[in-house]
Amino acid sequence: MFNYVLTCCSTADMTYDYFSERNIPFVCFHYILDGEEYPDDLGQTISFEEFYSKIAAGAMPTTSQVNVGQYIDFFEPFLKEEKDILHVSFSSGLSGSYNSATIAREELLSRYPDRKIFIVDSLGASSGYGLLVDMAADMRDNGASLEEVYALLEEKKLNVHHWFFSTDLTHYKRGGRISATSATVGSLLNICPLLNVNKEGKLTPRKKIRGKKRVIGEIVRMMEIHGEAGINYSGKCFISNSACYEDARKVGDLIEKKFPSLNGPVMINNIGTVIGSHTGPGTVALFFFGNKREEL
Repeated sequence: MFNYVLTCCSTADMTYDYFSERNIPFVCFHYILDGEEYPDDLGQTISFEEFYSKIAAGAMPTTSQVNVGQYIDFFEPFLKEEKDILHVSFSSGLSGSYNSATIAREELLSRYPDRKIFIVDSLGASSGYGLLVDMAADMRDNGASLEEVYALLEEKKLNVHHWFFSTDLTHYKRGGRISATSATVGSLLNICPLLNVNKEGKLTPRKKIRGKKRVIGEIVRMMEIHGEAGINYSGKCFISNSACYEDARKVGDLIEKKFPSLNGPVMINNIGTVIGSHTGPGTVALFFFGNKREEL
């Protein structure tokens, strides 16, 4: 058995079964949909299909991060079992949850001074954040110590690339993220914005590309340019999508064709209900290890 527990937030957007099989407890963010609050529990309470159908019909869900008290309630049972904790947090550039986790850590260390609690700011989101957690799980399973895993996560977290595109601007307009005029013009011209997560863990617009086929080609080109060893990339590659699996599959197929040394097939996950509350349907996100994001 491990002498420490690897944990994360639901916003890592891996599957419920993945976290169960890899022995990674996760703490849930929450969202409010049609006046009811739900946990972001990876499709267990409300399926992804139902969730995105409601958004397509006009629902505007709101989200809430994990607060200090919830982190304390999540962490404390492990400490009572005399386990140390390595928690990988959702990006501080997108949420205050990292700050809440660090406050909870200080409170709990005052109660359990013999225990260790390490908190990593992933500076990532969705299955890119999940890719970092996956690396930690692989290290843990290969016998790495808590300190060794923590050190490598801090070293490598900015090597995880996050590239996103959207083919549906409707939800961006509803949420006030783009103007009605920009949404209308973008839709008429078939504009698909390409974005990434920068070194501060914030979502940053990079390009406006006309046409789905072109943006799919461009997002794969970003992996050719920035991925470790270029087309000889030999790491894992994850994709997440919000109710547009066919688009995600096209990206995955192209990557599997262009990068023959991949470590296994591309894993395609759902964008969860919290991140999906902000993107709406139609977003595809690509994640891989590459050059440091400070260089972008």
